[in-house]
Amino acid sequence: RQRIVLDEAAFVEMIVWRVPSPVRGSDHAFKYSLAYVETGACVLRYDNEPGKGDHRHEGATETAYTFVSVDRLIRDFWADVDARRKP
Repeated sequence: RQRIVLDEAAFVEMIVWRVPSPVRGSDHAFKYSLAYVETGACVLRYDNEPGKGDHRHEGATETAYTFVSVDRLIRDFWADVDARRKP
């Protein structure tokens, strides 16, 4: 679990843990929630809640996410955060 403050209005919170069996809808041994929050609102989130499997939220849009590894998940998430933060 890690929380990183990016500036006075934005932060990232990342939680990844190993589970004894895959979360329903996923085929790997990790449960995760990675969130980017701006001015109190979650504007980007990657997660794998039971039944939905691996997916990402950007604003009101939800799309499937192909989980490859924890390292790749974190790289993909940070790439999206960086893209959102660029003027």
